[in-house]
Amino acid sequence: MTEVWRRLRKRGAAMASALILAALASVALLSPVFAALLGIDPNAVDLLQRLSPPSAGHLFGTDDIGRDVLLRLIQGGQVSLFVGLAAALASAVIGTLVGLIAGYRGGRFDDALMRLTDGVIALPLLPLLIVLAAIDLTKLGVSPELATAPAMSLYRIVAIIALIGWTTVARLVRGATLSVRTQDFVEAAISQGTPPWRIMLVHILPNVASPIVVATTLSVGNVILLESVLSFLGLGIQPPWPSWGNMLTNAQELITAAPLLAVWPGLLIFTTVIACNILGDGLQDALDPKAEN
Repeated sequence: MTEVWRRLRKRGAAMASALILAALASVALLSPVFAALLGIDPNAVDLLQRLSPPSAGHLFGTDDIGRDVLLRLIQGGQVSLFVGLAAALASAVIGTLVGLIAGYRGGRFDDALMRLTDGVIALPLLPLLIVLAAIDLTKLGVSPELATAPAMSLYRIVAIIALIGWTTVARLVRGATLSVRTQDFVEAAISQGTPPWRIMLVHILPNVASPIVVATTLSVGNVILLESVLSFLGLGIQPPWPSWGNMLTNAQELITAAPLLAVWPGLLIFTTVIACNILGDGLQDALDPKAEN
């Protein structure tokens, strides 16, 4: 880990990206503190102050129903970053399990799991997400109160993206497992009668962690983009919870009257996605043992 950290520190863009992401996450987590300091309720409607320009009382102005834009952006960061991180981690867990089992067991297990992976990859991503997000949960047996709860849209997006976003990690882990599977320490563990689950978790998983970390980091930005697209289409995070995606949705009809309402969430999405991708590239180089010192 010391060597990895040393390599990562030499990559200024990756370190800067990590600092930007840490700052965004910290500000989002402290949204109640900022609301208290400013003395503003981010959900308070004030039609007399609608579409106000930036001022001392509202640093980024107000939206179409008089809510403070800055605090809404901070709250939206909580939702968008949570969805990105939670869905990426859930996808990584599913993909890791599939890849480990396929690479270790081989044979028909490998064939079946890889054909399943290929089938999921072949599906058109955005249309599939739209269809899954548009399903009426009450017709699946979910109570109307639970189906219409604001938090349900959050967990629903995480679950949908996780169920179709695990394929990249699965293929990477399978390839790395096939390589590690032939190593002497794994063969020694097998000859000693070590259970397969212990071999996969204790002996193989730590040696295939690098591609998992890199793929998960890169997928955070992609998940935030997918959430933003679904929210922009009205199928993602539902009001009154703000997200950067549904803030863009609300701003599209006011683009000529108040263009900054679209600029701020768009800029935050752009910055977050770029930072995640640069950090992922930096981690890939830092975790590569063949990388130059």
